[in-house]
Amino acid sequence: MRRAVIIVVSVVLAIALLSRMVTYTVRFTEKAVRTTFGKAGEADVQKDPGLKFKWPDPIQSVTKYDTRSRFLQTQSETQQTADSRQLVVEAFCTWQVSDPLKFFQRFSNAGEKSSDHYKKAEEVLRGSLRSAMGEISKYRLNELFAGASTPSKLPELEDKVLATLKASSQDGASLGDYGIAVQLVGINRIVLPEKTTESVFESMKQDRARLVKELESKGAAEATTITSAADSNARKIEAFANRLAADIRQLGDREAQQYVAQMNEAPELAVFLKQIDFIKQAYAKRITWIVDTSMPGFELMSPSAQKKVGGAPPPPRSMLGEPKQPEETPGKTIAGPGGNN
Repeated sequence: MRRAVIIVVSVVLAIALLSRMVTYTVRFTEKAVRTTFGKAGEADVQKDPGLKFKWPDPIQSVTKYDTRSRFLQTQSETQQTADSRQLVVEAFCTWQVSDPLKFFQRFSNAGEKSSDHYKKAEEVLRGSLRSAMGEISKYRLNELFAGASTPSKLPELEDKVLATLKASSQDGASLGDYGIAVQLVGINRIVLPEKTTESVFESMKQDRARLVKELESKGAAEATTITSAADSNARKIEAFANRLAADIRQLGDREAQQYVAQMNEAPELAVFLKQIDFIKQAYAKRITWIVDTSMPGFELMSPSAQKKVGGAPPPPRSMLGEPKQPEETPGKTIAGPGGNN
C-alpha cells in the first residue's frame, strides 16, 4: 500500500513538472513571445489569453510582456528658454509595449527576464525625452507663465514634446521600431533658479505697473467722457429752463398789461383795493392787532384816511366793471349819473 502511494505521488509530481515544462499561461493584460533556440517570428507572438503549449527548455522558452501603460519619471534637467532664461524641468511620460516581437528583438540582449528589457527600454526613453524637452527653447518665459488674461502655452509645449518624442530615433530607429508606443507626455515640475526668479518677479511687477497705467488711463478717459456729457446735459437743461422762464415772464407780462393799464388810470383806487384785501385777510384770522397806522396796509385805519377817501374822485367805470351807484361820504356826497351834488 505504501509503495502504491509513493508511485502515485511520483506520477503526479512528474505530470506537474512535465506540464510546467510544456505549458504556459498568457493573461489578458499580457502578450508573450515564444522563441525556438533563441529565435522568434511573427507566428511566435501569443496575443490571445489562455493556456498555451511549447517544447520544454532549452528547445523553446517564453517571455511575457505586460502591455498595460507604464509610467516613466525623468530627473531634473536644466533647459533654456527662447529669451535665455534657465529653467529646471521635470517631465514624465506614459508608454506601453506595442509590438512584443520588436521589443524582444531590441532588448533581449539586456537579460533573460522581461524586467531587464523594461529597464533597458526606459533608458532609451529617458534619453529621447531629454532630447525632446529641447522644445522649451522655442518658448519665452512669459509664454510659459502667462497671466489670467493670456493662457499658458504649457499644454502646447507638452503636445510638441510628445510629437518630437514619437518622431525621435535612436541609432536611426524610431521608438515604434523598438516596439514602444508613447501615450502621454507631461511637465510636472518647473523650478526657477534664483536669478530667473528675480527676473520673473521684476517682469511681473512691470506687467502689473503697465496694467495699472492702462486702467488709470482708461478710467481718466471714461471720467472725462462722463464729465463732458454731464456738462453738456447741464447746459442744455439750463438753456431750456431759461427759455421756459423767459416764455413764462413774457406770458405773464402780456396777461398783466391790461390790468396794469387799468391800474394806471386810477392808481389811488388800486392802492385802496389792495389795502381793503389786506384788511379782510387780517380780520379773517380773528386776532387782535396793535399796529402803527403808518405801516403799509394799515393806512385806512387812521382817522385821516376817511378824509382822503372822501375827497378822492370817483373811480372809472372800466376799473369797477359796473355802473357806480351814488355813495355818501363824510363831508361830501357823490351822485350817480343825472344826480346833483
